[in-house]
Amino acid sequence: MEAVRRHVTGRVLPPATPQALAEAEASIGCPLPPLLRRLYSEVTNGGFGPGQGILGVRGGRPQGNFYDITDLHQEGPDPSGKIPAGFVLLHDWGCTIWSIADFRDPAAPMWCNHMGAVWPQGITLAQWLLDTVTGTLTVEKLLETQPSPVTRASVSAQVSGAIGSRPWPPPRRVAPAPLRAARPRGGRSPRP
Repeated sequence: MEAVRRHVTGRVLPPATPQALAEAEASIGCPLPPLLRRLYSEVTNGGFGPGQGILGVRGGRPQGNFYDITDLHQEGPDPSGKIPAGFVLLHDWGCTIWSIADFRDPAAPMWCNHMGAVWPQGITLAQWLLDTVTGTLTVEKLLETQPSPVTRASVSAQVSGAIGSRPWPPPRRVAPAPLRAARPRGGRSPRP
């Protein structure tokens, strides 16, 4: 935690509110890993870690088109269903490379998603944060751990077992917009 606190520079956002933390947990369906909860509530609401940092919870650091981890979890970049429920995308490295934390485990084992492949990193969120802030984990090193086609099948079986019958992303909660009647060309109604 102290390594992350020392790493946070520039525009530091205020810590997350208890309400924002509770909303994120309710939406994701899992408690935040204890380390991540402490960082959000005691240090800053996102923006720590590699590059511009990880997403925060409501009111925190946005990344790309996503406002917070709840937004990303609901609208996630994986319509294929390969990312199990409880896995939360935390950081976009660019070029469809995502770092993912398994919120079902308090230690938050880290996974990676790249071009449809999802595989375990073999480290926890604490180690991932330490390695990214010290520069020992880079996107290049992350991709070196991507399974070969031979081992990809066993990783796919691990991920499939973790998915079960839960869809990813969860169904949208926003009601679709009502359909409008088609207008004739030119945008005018026909004369009687």
